Amino acid sequence: MLVFLGILLFALLIGISIALHELGHLATAKMFGMKVTRYFIGFGPKIWSFRRGETEYGIKAIPAGGFCEITGMTALEEVAPEDQHRAFNKQKTWKRVVVLSAGSITHFIVGFIILYFMAFTMGIPNLRDSALIAEVAPCVQSSTDAECAPGAPSPAKDAGFQVGDEIVAVGGAATPTWADVLTKTRERTGTTEFKVLRDGEELTLTADVARVEREMQRKDGTRYTEEVGAIGVIQQRNFEYNAITAIGGATQFTGTMFENTWRGLINFPQKIPAVIEAIGGGERDIDSPVSVVGASRLGGEAVDRGLWQLFWLMLAGLNFFVGVFNLLPLLPLDGGHIAVNLYERVRNWIRKLRGLPAGAPVNYLRLLPLTYFVIFVGGSVTLLTITADIVNPIKLFQ
Repeated sequence: MLVFLGILLFALLIGISIALHELGHLATAKMFGMKVTRYFIGFGPKIWSFRRGETEYGIKAIPAGGFCEITGMTALEEVAPEDQHRAFNKQKTWKRVVVLSAGSITHFIVGFIILYFMAFTMGIPNLRDSALIAEVAPCVQSSTDAECAPGAPSPAKDAGFQVGDEIVAVGGAATPTWADVLTKTRERTGTTEFKVLRDGEELTLTADVARVEREMQRKDGTRYTEEVGAIGVIQQRNFEYNAITAIGGATQFTGTMFENTWRGLINFPQKIPAVIEAIGGGERDIDSPVSVVGASRLGGEAVDRGLWQLFWLMLAGLNFFVGVFNLLPLLPLDGGHIAVNLYERVRNWIRKLRGLPAGAPVNYLRLLPLTYFVIFVGGSVTLLTITADIVNPIKLFQ
């Protein structure tokens, strides 16, 4: 039951994000005096609507997006003489760009607000896997002995490690992540140099790496015991803030989310074959693309297990992804329209320098083949990911 409620909640919040996206276009267009005739959530047959002033607001049957109809979006549209001065294509370029980018900016604001409230209510996870130390253990514990026996080795404590230190190198090898620290430390035994950052200063600490028995897990879930090197430090897995410091924490984490989103977009094309293989029964990679259906399902699982931090983190990440994706310079995305408007502005500026009059508006009809291609590719990828999310969904919890 909780899974179902979680799926509904996640889907509802996605719908609200879409509504806010279109509201961003609506608000900025009206702010600049443009004429907005329709504001709808969804596509297809109209379910319900009302009119306020010159704008019709409503909901349509297919919950797959929304639209905000502004008079004169392109030079091809016929505009009544009395509305010419309020047409979108008659406005200054910077105003048009603001209106077009307002949807994505709204997603970024929503994502930041989610992260801010996460920061001071439940904390923000260490997504970068930074090698920050949350605790220096009194001894190195093995999987068979969880207690610190008299005389048990305490390499980190003896070497002078402190809470807040960030390990940046082990035995001369750089360790940008905690996983790297574990890998390098487990290979070592005896005297080893560790470089740490403490209050912005790099220090070298020497620890006597102990060898202990630890329980490990293979990819198939089976467990085994192995002797590894360890020094007795525990990673900072969660960063907690108050209402004031949460502003800085959320801002820093927003940068991390943007970085991860951009990296995901760059790697997106090469992940599509894996989605096709998953549809055919292959193993579904946890990092493979998901549709709104898959994201909602994962949100439902997070709620079922009480992992609200994961739930809100996925919702914030989805907002950042949609915001960045929508700014790609491809029609019919907002980024494509922004690119056309900026092209016209730069072209006319160059023509003016050459003593020539402004050029004609870009003919969108000539761009239709490219637009249809983008729609076809986008629709195909959406269909593939939805199919994969139904027949072979990502499983965060085995």
